[in-house]
Amino acid sequence: MAEKEEAIVKKDHQDGMQMAVSFLEEFGLPLRLLPLADVIEVGFVRSTGYMWILQKKKFKHNFKMISKPMSFYTEITDYVEKKWIKKLKGVKAKELMLWPPVSQISVDDPPTIKIQFMSLAGIIKTFPVEAFAGGRG
Repeated sequence: MAEKEEAIVKKDHQDGMQMAVSFLEEFGLPLRLLPLADVIEVGFVRSTGYMWILQKKKFKHNFKMISKPMSFYTEITDYVEKKWIKKLKGVKAKELMLWPPVSQISVDDPPTIKIQFMSLAGIIKTFPVEAFAGGRG
């Protein structure tokens, strides 16, 4: 695949998690934004910001601080920029009875320090960035 040329790739859970977390930190995104499990591969192309994550199975995670269940598929792809994830695929967030796909995530600069999730359906939700900052929550 052409978009994966020149990629840095890690092929196991521990190395993949370390790489994913280091890129989240480098781009000013909360470290627990993607609570991954059983990672098979993580890749990143610095020239384009393209990142992909492969996991053994789909799973759901509830961010307790904001009572927000999210679903993470076996393949997650996106483009990362400073405080911004765009063209996100493989992540859904529960809204009422629906699970719309999350297509973009952005982090505001201080003083607000909020994080916004946007779906292709036009749904925008804003939360405190601390809900995704650390721990298992």
